[in-house]
Amino acid sequence: MDPLSDILTILKPRRLKTGATDAAGDLSIRFPPHEGLYCYAILEGTCWLTVEDGPAPMRLQAGTCVLLPSGRAFRISSDPDLAPVDAAVFLAGRSNGEVVTYGEGGNCFVCAAHFGFDGPDSSLLLSLLPPVVHINDETDQTAMRWALDRMMAELRTPRAGSDLLVEHLSHLILIQALRQHLTTRDGTRVGWLSALADPALATVIAALHAAPARRWSVAAMAKTAGMSRTVFALRFKASVGVSPMEYLTRWRMMLAADALRQPYKTIASAAVAVGYDSDSAFSTAFKRVMGCSPRKYHSRMSGRHSV
Repeated sequence: MDPLSDILTILKPRRLKTGATDAAGDLSIRFPPHEGLYCYAILEGTCWLTVEDGPAPMRLQAGTCVLLPSGRAFRISSDPDLAPVDAAVFLAGRSNGEVVTYGEGGNCFVCAAHFGFDGPDSSLLLSLLPPVVHINDETDQTAMRWALDRMMAELRTPRAGSDLLVEHLSHLILIQALRQHLTTRDGTRVGWLSALADPALATVIAALHAAPARRWSVAAMAKTAGMSRTVFALRFKASVGVSPMEYLTRWRMMLAADALRQPYKTIASAAVAVGYDSDSAFSTAFKRVMGCSPRKYHSRMSGRHSV
């Protein structure tokens, strides 16, 4: 399995809400800090996106898709200087999947999907993404546009099986957006997803994912990348935002946590599966990354499954 598929499998994305707004006139909506990830696609017209403590306001045009993985509050508006209305007020009474017309409509048509993750530790990997994943490249837009149009048709005219179909289409849109992001390099992005666009780093990340229990060293990773140890370490840190060994440790702990969510898994088996012969070394690494001991984590997550 490739690294992107690996990570999405661990995160277990699930659609929480989907909807669309066909707007006209002045409008500014503020969404509070959130868990999970928002995906916005502009089907017609233009609007502005402002992320608190993020980059400068971004003008989004038709065909653009953005992902918001940071959990920060944000605003969608016709003008970034407009005073916002709270999203809870604007969306009051709206059904999941509903298409709402504001004003006469026709100026901007925005489709939105909010994803949650069944993997409770998703922030460990989402935090390695930039605050805004901005996709406006025209390459491979056909599949994205087809999925968006198909999803909106199902939302506008629900039929038998529409809810499940929209669920699958929203996942397709999420994956397509991530794929487009990683194939569009501008030299400024930082995060594991952007690193997958670098062939040498992608080779290393794929190797780490394929054999997480291997006794990796930075020198071994550099050899896999075909670079010197120093050049590789600097390039990896600059691209991903963390050191190669820190990325490997995070990935190992994500895999271990995924195993420990299963009642029948033992702490010892989870440790061995990710390359730890010593329970104490595993416990130390797990607590540093996950914030609690593997025993406490296993007990808490096993309790969830028994409810």
